[in-house]
Amino acid sequence: MGKTPNGFLTMVSNMIIEDWGLINYTEALERQKRCVQEVINGAEDRLILGEHPPVLTLGRMTNPDSLLYQRQEIEERGVLVTGVDRGGDVTLHAPGQLIVYPIFNLNKRGKDLKLYMEQLEEVAVDLLKNFGILAISISGQRGVFVGPDKIISIGVGVRKWVTYHGLGINVNTDLSLFNLIKPCGLNVRMTSMQKLKGHPVAMKDVKVRITELFQRNFGTPSK
Repeated sequence: MGKTPNGFLTMVSNMIIEDWGLINYTEALERQKRCVQEVINGAEDRLILGEHPPVLTLGRMTNPDSLLYQRQEIEERGVLVTGVDRGGDVTLHAPGQLIVYPIFNLNKRGKDLKLYMEQLEEVAVDLLKNFGILAISISGQRGVFVGPDKIISIGVGVRKWVTYHGLGINVNTDLSLFNLIKPCGLNVRMTSMQKLKGHPVAMKDVKVRITELFQRNFGTPSK
């Protein structure tokens, strides 16, 4: 699954898969929006992988009480704070957390946003199962949990039935950064694959497996 010069990892099942590496959140958001417009205009679906420097993203439903420190204090700690056009409350991204941005055309998938969200959670649960971690989704709470602790956050935006934003998977994330917020507005502890396994988990292995699962669950036969 090696990179080609243009940054694409591969194209299979009518899905372009890209790895943006460690990328500034603002730049990634602008690139996402360009990809969304391309898919609206008829381009193939995209699956984007990456990581971000520390950033708090404030969804449309963010409660001010979800930030446990003043914005200035947070940014003085080297964590960017920015509003975003997705649903949900505040989410943290940081190195060691795998970001997955599916830019999928739901016009071709039944225009069912609820089903799409459920499919994302199923992929996330299956991913963790492959690494020996038993996780569940909880009715009424978006994301994936191991016991009472949250390990994967999910939040999406949709434009003309094309999705963007997506999943934040705590692989080797610095969990102390979550002390700045109520994650997703919840009184919940966050965990990571590293914490649960007792050792760092190879990010490349997680990328390979999540890509396979998205191909299996969302891909269509190439023509």
